[in-house]
Amino acid sequence: MLKIFKMINIQKRTLIFSLLSLLSLLISYLVVVKVKRSAPEKMPNNKIAVREPAVAGSFYPSDKKELDNLLQSLLDKTPVATKEGKLAILIVPHAGIEFSGEVAAAGFRQIAQEDFSRVIILGPSHHYLFDYAAVYNKGAWQTPLGVVDIDEDLASKTIDDQQKILADQAPHQAEHSLEIELIFLQKVLKNFKIVPILISQLDDNLSFSLAKKITDSLDDKTLLVISSDLSHYPSWETANKVDGETIKAILSGKAEFFTQTIKQQIAKNYPNLDTCACGEKAIEVGLKVAEILSTADFKKIKYENSGDIIGDKSRVVGYGAIGGFRKSPAITQTLDEKAQNEALTIARESLENYFSGKGKISTPPSSPTLEQPLGAFVTLRIGGELRGCIGSFEPKEPLSKVIQEMAIAAATQDYRFPPVQKEELPEIKIEISVMTPKKKIDNWRGIVLGKHGVVVQKGNRSGTFLPQVATETGWSLEEFLSQLCLQKAGLPANCYKDPSTNLYTFEAQVFAEKQNP
Repeated sequence: MLKIFKMINIQKRTLIFSLLSLLSLLISYLVVVKVKRSAPEKMPNNKIAVREPAVAGSFYPSDKKELDNLLQSLLDKTPVATKEGKLAILIVPHAGIEFSGEVAAAGFRQIAQEDFSRVIILGPSHHYLFDYAAVYNKGAWQTPLGVVDIDEDLASKTIDDQQKILADQAPHQAEHSLEIELIFLQKVLKNFKIVPILISQLDDNLSFSLAKKITDSLDDKTLLVISSDLSHYPSWETANKVDGETIKAILSGKAEFFTQTIKQQIAKNYPNLDTCACGEKAIEVGLKVAEILSTADFKKIKYENSGDIIGDKSRVVGYGAIGGFRKSPAITQTLDEKAQNEALTIARESLENYFSGKGKISTPPSSPTLEQPLGAFVTLRIGGELRGCIGSFEPKEPLSKVIQEMAIAAATQDYRFPPVQKEELPEIKIEISVMTPKKKIDNWRGIVLGKHGVVVQKGNRSGTFLPQVATETGWSLEEFLSQLCLQKAGLPANCYKDPSTNLYTFEAQVFAEKQNP
């Protein structure tokens, strides 16, 4: 424990902790009551150039030098862990630095000297109740360590009024849950911008919409920080038990399992347990981001509760640091010849069953690879000419089911062609492309023809070319991208040069029937 904390009497610190907890509850109650009475009217949007720190001097020191030294001493206690990949998602606590600082520092230590240029900070509102996501979209945030600009371009792309993702700075003014993360970010990163987002009451639609928006922007230079403490006010023994289950659910990477675990823990009626995670909804969104990415591998970095820190174990708050590390892209080349043949058989039988009215294939695949949630395109050709092609990038279902669904969709839903007729089946040759997850890129010149498939997306328009398209057509890179914009997305031919257009690349393992049946 830091020398400054050693000087404080344990009994006094326990009393301070209890008083702060009661004061926080009272403030939250009063503000929540106020907002409930004014609902459904939206809070006023107070536009300011720079948001001043709200909790400097209470949650952390207001003196720059003192804060800088304190953060450094906390960070020095935790070495960088051995990582299998780069962090995409970081879950960290947000209590006063005296209480949760060591755990938070252990989390932020993992990104020290990383090259993140954008950070989305997502957390719960402790003072307002609202049913939308409140994005702080303009200006900058200030702490004793300096000023950090808002990434206004990224904020603009995230906002979607129809999906209830709104520009609203008002709930951010007195909130500590994001500010406490910013001081750590300022200490470990350089030259970065932020997009702060507060949430309160989210339904499933908003949760998924926000997760999708975040995922669309989560490239190698963008980090998602999720702010949440864990259990509130049970005994030390209960906190360790409850937080252990909550952390295990987070490590699963499954949003539904996490929410069910929280419900089960609350249903046990542990004495004095108010919540399992004050940022439960923020964590849920983060797990949905991980599911869409299909590449986040969660690891526990550090856990403590306030009983471990101040000594009073009768009434504690839990703190956890958890990282979602980017795994290497799913290696589709692991489909051996047996798995490829089984995949082609599944596609062929799916078409035959569809046209004969027998329904979907129910027998599980024998190849383990076909049970992984991998994206795939199914392409149908007759005499070498395209007859249909449809795919899915981010499935939640096993590859075997994706192939079944995409084979039928390619035959019946490709708007460029009339639906395939049953009598055409003997002439159709099936080709399958199993894909790595798509990766957002900033420079179109880095695309390698024949290796990279490309997705172009702007607004609600998007289009995809598989890697083999470049090989089959002989197009130059500019021709490839222009035709992608025109043919597949219905956008101007030069849209790929527009900074507001999103470009993604992926790779694919392509295999086809050697001959028609």
